[in-house]
Amino acid sequence: MRTVTATTTIDDLDDFLAEIEAISEATGATVQCFDADYVAGNRHLRRAVELAARAREQGTAVADDPAVEILLYAAGRRQINQALEIGVSEGDAAVVSVVSGGDEAAAEQQMRELLGASDASHAGDGSTLGNEDTIRAFFDIGDAELAVVDGDLEAIVIERVALLDVEK
Repeated sequence: MRTVTATTTIDDLDDFLAEIEAISEATGATVQCFDADYVAGNRHLRRAVELAARAREQGTAVADDPAVEILLYAAGRRQINQALEIGVSEGDAAVVSVVSGGDEAAAEQQMRELLGASDASHAGDGSTLGNEDTIRAFFDIGDAELAVVDGDLEAIVIERVALLDVEK
């Protein structure tokens, strides 16, 4: 799995999604983009990718599209319309894209070009990408829960992602 982060402007969401689909088809990679404010860190995305791949291998995936399955796990939601909240939208935004499978290197480079990202703009392990208030509101994480895990917001989000399998 590779990630690319950048602040970009999406003028037309349908055109942007079509470009991502073209990158995916050309490289054989699964590509999914998120509003970076909702992403707790690289471990959050890595866990979502792992669980989505496992669900597809076991025949328990909810979505036909592997990228949508990643979105569902990253959001910790079974309903696509609810999971879309963490996706990208039109306008200026910080975006993080996940590239998995296929020719990851080529897909990563094409996503860098699409997003206007520099070579140094990737999420390293343990890096926090998102907005704490946005993440806490979306995943319904209160002060007491955060205190129990010594303030490791990403750990709670990863737990929410993993709990999605229990809810199936």
